[in-house]
Amino acid sequence: MLLRKTLSLVNALAVSLLLTGFAGAAESGGVPQTIRIGVSGPFTGGSSPMGVSMREGIRIAIAEINAGGGLLGRPVQVIERDDEARNERGAQVVQELLNKEGIVAGLGIVNTGVALASQRYYQQARVPIITSVATGSLITKQFQSPEFTENFVFRVSANDTLQAEMIVEEAVDRRGLKRVAIFHDATNYGQLGREDLERALARRHMRPVLIERFQLRQSDMTQALLRAQQEGVQAILTYGIGPELAQIANGMARLEWKVPLIGSWTLAMSNFIDNAGPNAEGARMPQTFIQDPGTPRRKAFLDAWRTLTGTERIPVPPAAAQGYDSALLLAAAIRQAGTTDGDRIRDALENLQTRVDGVIMEYDRPFTRDNHETISSLGQIYMGEVRGRQVVFAYANDRVRATRQ
Repeated sequence: MLLRKTLSLVNALAVSLLLTGFAGAAESGGVPQTIRIGVSGPFTGGSSPMGVSMREGIRIAIAEINAGGGLLGRPVQVIERDDEARNERGAQVVQELLNKEGIVAGLGIVNTGVALASQRYYQQARVPIITSVATGSLITKQFQSPEFTENFVFRVSANDTLQAEMIVEEAVDRRGLKRVAIFHDATNYGQLGREDLERALARRHMRPVLIERFQLRQSDMTQALLRAQQEGVQAILTYGIGPELAQIANGMARLEWKVPLIGSWTLAMSNFIDNAGPNAEGARMPQTFIQDPGTPRRKAFLDAWRTLTGTERIPVPPAAAQGYDSALLLAAAIRQAGTTDGDRIRDALENLQTRVDGVIMEYDRPFTRDNHETISSLGQIYMGEVRGRQVVFAYANDRVRATRQ
């Protein structure tokens, strides 16, 4: 029943996508005024596997919402903008969405630096934003009390404090490795992730043997890897995105040096797995969602993805699932608020009265006034592993646990 319903809803996607590009001219002809929601993310460039996956997940959810009658008796119109994973561009497109497009809420944002640079405009406009992907631990704390009396920034992804703890747990607690190196990129994401990893190690009275910082689009990691090899490093812990992470894996292969590669969720990116090829095998990373039809809800979502895109593979499955769930949470808040007023939507998010059946989990009062994170414990995420050029559950008990979420 759920599968048939989801597929029929996705068949309404063409209508929803027409609304995405709807310019407003038809409203004077009797079409109900749309509820405009902004979606921004990197739809081009090195971060695009995350951005495109997120966008398609949001589109599936919006098609479902519109096929069910929209919100408050009005169709939902998504206004999409490519932020190119650039901080200044991200800030620009959010201002355009707020000031020119008249959006009532936002979804999206993939890169931590872009989030920190752009979400302030949502806060100033008193318009809620549910961050679908960006994981920097500061994101939902940027506008906390006592300096700010209300916080308009919410999130559905697993923050880096949790991810760093899980990465170190895998390397140190499970495997007993003591000599670890941190390889991170020079972005806000990489820098803040490195700090989270250092804190997780410090809680175990440990320090990294080596810390190596690399630039975006850096194509040669040989010297850094040689230093790690000479220091007797037993595992490399990473914070970066797919293309550069592939350079690390490929560099180790050229040196004929194999140690565990354990890092943040971005080791699941298609442009890591594809660019590293066989050298990606065995890499492990925290995941909120793994492309496995373990429950009817998840199978229906995967079927909807196939119907929408014509492909089996999701470039970054957690980004797609988080995009989908963030749209459902926002829709529930707008229904509860009974209005598109930003303060009322924020209040509803902080006290949702209805359960939301997402693909990551079933959300029961996911946010409070003091907690704007849906994921707050390691028990809500899983360890993934690259096997056969896809991400699977690293541990069988995680797969069992996922069927109960």
